[in-house]
Amino acid sequence: MPLGAPPFIGSAPAKAPPAHEVSFPLASIEPETQQRAEPTPAQAAQALLLARPATEERRMADAIRALAIDAVEQAKSGHPGMPMGMADVATVLFTRFLKYDAADPRWPDRDRFVLSAGHGSMLLYALLHLTGAGMGIEDLKKFRQLHSPAAGHPEYGEHPGIETTTGPLGQGIATAVGMALAERMLAARFGKSLVDHRTWVIASDGDLMEGISHEAASYAGHMKLDRLCVLYDDNNISIDGDTSISLSDDALKRFQAYGWATRRVDGHDHEQVASAMAWAMRSRKPTLIACRTIIGFAAPTKAGTAASHGSPLGAQEAAAAKAAMGWNHAPFEVPEGIKERWEAAGRRGAGTRRSWLKRLANHASREEFDRAMAGRLPESWHEPLAALRAKHAEDKPKIATRIASQKALEALVPAVPEMVGGSADLTGSNNTNVKGIPAISPGNFAGRYVHWGVREHGMAAAMNGMALHGGIIPYSGTFLVFADYLRPALRLAALMRQRVIHVLTHDSIGLGEDGPTHQPVETLASLRAIPNVCVFRPADALETAECWELAVKRADGPSVLALTRQNLPALRTDSGENRSSRGGYVLAEASGERRATLIATGSEVSLAMAAREALEADGVPTAVVSLPCWELFALQDEVYRSQVLGTALRVGIEAALPFGWDRWLGPEGIFIGMQGFGASAPAEDLFRHFGITAEATVAAVKKRLG
Repeated sequence: MPLGAPPFIGSAPAKAPPAHEVSFPLASIEPETQQRAEPTPAQAAQALLLARPATEERRMADAIRALAIDAVEQAKSGHPGMPMGMADVATVLFTRFLKYDAADPRWPDRDRFVLSAGHGSMLLYALLHLTGAGMGIEDLKKFRQLHSPAAGHPEYGEHPGIETTTGPLGQGIATAVGMALAERMLAARFGKSLVDHRTWVIASDGDLMEGISHEAASYAGHMKLDRLCVLYDDNNISIDGDTSISLSDDALKRFQAYGWATRRVDGHDHEQVASAMAWAMRSRKPTLIACRTIIGFAAPTKAGTAASHGSPLGAQEAAAAKAAMGWNHAPFEVPEGIKERWEAAGRRGAGTRRSWLKRLANHASREEFDRAMAGRLPESWHEPLAALRAKHAEDKPKIATRIASQKALEALVPAVPEMVGGSADLTGSNNTNVKGIPAISPGNFAGRYVHWGVREHGMAAAMNGMALHGGIIPYSGTFLVFADYLRPALRLAALMRQRVIHVLTHDSIGLGEDGPTHQPVETLASLRAIPNVCVFRPADALETAECWELAVKRADGPSVLALTRQNLPALRTDSGENRSSRGGYVLAEASGERRATLIATGSEVSLAMAAREALEADGVPTAVVSLPCWELFALQDEVYRSQVLGTALRVGIEAALPFGWDRWLGPEGIFIGMQGFGASAPAEDLFRHFGITAEATVAAVKKRLG
């Protein structure tokens, strides 16, 4: 059969049935965790499928299965079942529908492919190898080994064909929503001639169980993201066994309620799958295609069972699976004919890419498009912010840092057109909106503000997707205490080194009457514990502008701005150097040889300044250090840090728990802060009640110094 002919399994092409209907003998798949003489319904169905004549396209899918079997067996760990089950669906996608060119996996107008079911990573690695995208056979042989790009779960940056890091279930599908949203917003900005692509996702039962997928799918349906298609590996199996032990909802009806179009197909019938994908490309809604598959397809005794999910098949079962497919080749060997057909599929989009490059070369916005997609900031982006800092130094405003943040955004957002803001239903509290910047809405993506609704986790993952897509710097807001709702996505942003900015307001007991449920006493420490996250807690309006400059400039990881609800006094009158850029600095030096150094962050810096004034009046030379970003301060050399912290008694002041402070205070230091949860009362009463005052600081210093 010629490569371009429509291959099929069976004697004639099958027409895809309507939604919710599928003539497929797998509807009654039963759990099976140990070998038995009689085949399960899934294994019986598998036998019928394998008995059909093998088309060229089926043999291409078998190459994926064989490579997955070989790599997992060699690594002695991994998840062979999903790649074996979804190989047919992936083959149809990559040979007929996905817009890509293996010669340039980062081509900006390519379709995005997200393997949300990241445990099945060998599916992606096999495709990257077979299509000629640069994943070598030696890489596959080192699957799950140190320094191999073929890691246990796909890791962004390890290979240009890996669009995002996945593995924590639900993250991939939610990240893909952000990619699809970015595509629509950039198409509105630059036009269809430069931005016109789709986002495809392979998701598992587990992805759809995780709460984050509900948040993201609800938002995608609301926004009518019709360039998004999720291929649901509907195999009825999870690690514990048949999904019926924990799951009975109807995913298709649920997604229909979200505003998606849905269809169910036989995931091993290439023509049904192709018909559904063609239908998805015509849909005016996001689409979910439930692909009923047999996990571990071709394995004689483990197909359709949890035994093929997360463990090697074993030598005997692996050999039998290959025999069932008629795959009589050595491990990691792909016959030239099959490899050539796959490489031809990898070149299928070359002409489309060349045409796009010609359009880009002649486009009026070429330089701006290239700049935005490369993540380069406009040349003069910082000038409005510098002017704002100078104004703060002159005016000395007494405002909350959340208000100061909004003023910084009013300077930044018009100067950096790729900045896209938002909030998880707290716009008026987070102050993340900018006057004159419209919000997007269903069917209208020309704005630059996103109303995410009460979906912190989905918001954070979608922001990752927007950053990964390129051309957008996302920032968004919620309360600091709700960082716990978005932490897994923030962790992945740090792991992937993505520029996303989280504006987290109401940062301490200073929020007052809302009480301990909303007072984030432990949250700062928990965020500081995540590698590659910069946590900024500015002390006044000028420091807030400095911290925003650092967050926007930072291109290799996420930033958090922890901001106050309550007003804070201005502490600085200098605006030339960005003093926050070193993470910490001496705000006020002692009048003589230091006897105490008060080290504080955020709202407690003004408290430290008041304590210093009292101590100096009593003849105790005292310095104050503002420490707005621990992470940046830790990067400074030891000489600088020692100069700042000094050798005198060190006192840390922060309206949070002391976890982590011993790093800066040393064994003899004193901590003034929280020791447990907060309470409901006005902020001033709470600071007095918990002993976080200038008077308490003075008393502690005098007691220690004798």
